[in-house]
Amino acid sequence: MTIRIGTFNAENLFHRPKVFALQDDTERDRALDDFNELVALLEKDTYTPADKDRIAELIKENQAHNGEPDSPRPFFINELKGTGAKLFTVSGPVANPTIKIVAKGRGDWPGWAELVRGDLSWQAVQNTGRVVVEVNADVLLMVEVEDRLTLERFNEHVVGETLGHQPYPFNLLIDGNDPRGIDVGILSRHPVTSVRSHLFDPGQGGRRLFSRDCPEFEIAVNGTPLWILGNHFKSKRGGGAGLRAAQAKRVRQLYEAALQRSDHVVVAGDLNDFMASPPVKTLLDAGLKDAMTHRTYTGDPGTHGPGTGEEDKLDYVMFSPALWDLVEHVEVERRGIWAPRTFKSFPTVTSHATQASDHASVYADVDL
Repeated sequence: MTIRIGTFNAENLFHRPKVFALQDDTERDRALDDFNELVALLEKDTYTPADKDRIAELIKENQAHNGEPDSPRPFFINELKGTGAKLFTVSGPVANPTIKIVAKGRGDWPGWAELVRGDLSWQAVQNTGRVVVEVNADVLLMVEVEDRLTLERFNEHVVGETLGHQPYPFNLLIDGNDPRGIDVGILSRHPVTSVRSHLFDPGQGGRRLFSRDCPEFEIAVNGTPLWILGNHFKSKRGGGAGLRAAQAKRVRQLYEAALQRSDHVVVAGDLNDFMASPPVKTLLDAGLKDAMTHRTYTGDPGTHGPGTGEEDKLDYVMFSPALWDLVEHVEVERRGIWAPRTFKSFPTVTSHATQASDHASVYADVDL
């Protein structure tokens, strides 16, 4: 029995941060870099005077304090109401306000920095569905999904009603701890018999350094349990190498524990690093094999954007040794990406704003 196993970072299904729609690469990267710098500063236990100055500067420069509906702010500070605790105050003229950081550290105020979201165009939503339909995986790990109900609506109304394909009978997502709606879920034609979700804590006394969990999905396939460990490692923006290394170490532990339950284990998702990076090598050194190194794959090495370089390799489907011996064929579906100078996209992908995602989908056929 041959089944297809894949992964796809959809970059959200219906609502995506507005900053990703910016056509100016420089402006988009600046806003994202500012956001990631701000998030890192806000996570500090204690804010030094220099930290407070920089936090205030980032808030002001990006108008993160401006709550007007038509504000061009790329992100904002979400402070929980009713607590009386605040991160900052605003005074002075609207055109040139004074931002004062009043919180002393992370434990002093309940809230977070959040990217401003906008509705995806219906064309982009349909193109996301087209990637799912064209890949036609039996088990598809979905990365960057808003929540469980959104995944269900996408499955029923986009894949099913709009594109006219049979929806997946099983879809599952356990909401993680990241407030930005970038959870990891699964679409499956085979029963999902159990799920576990693991919060990462790299030895910091229980303090949550990052909030992307690693769900483990047990899939019943032909009488044999198949375990899928889904991942979305910390982005490279604003650093994050240490966190990716910690994530990889923990995922390796989870993988080795899963091998005690079944020799059919897959580690998949967006690892946000290239093949030779320390985090990815941590997993490969555990005996896992990446799908795109299989003899049947002959395409470009990357999965992000044009995907022509090894540094563009971010997305992985890794197999345990027993599964690797059963891999028959590997492909990468890129046509949901807008890269007109590199390859032909779906005819309905006409710009960055209408692309399904800037990630390709990786999938492999396995004879179980």
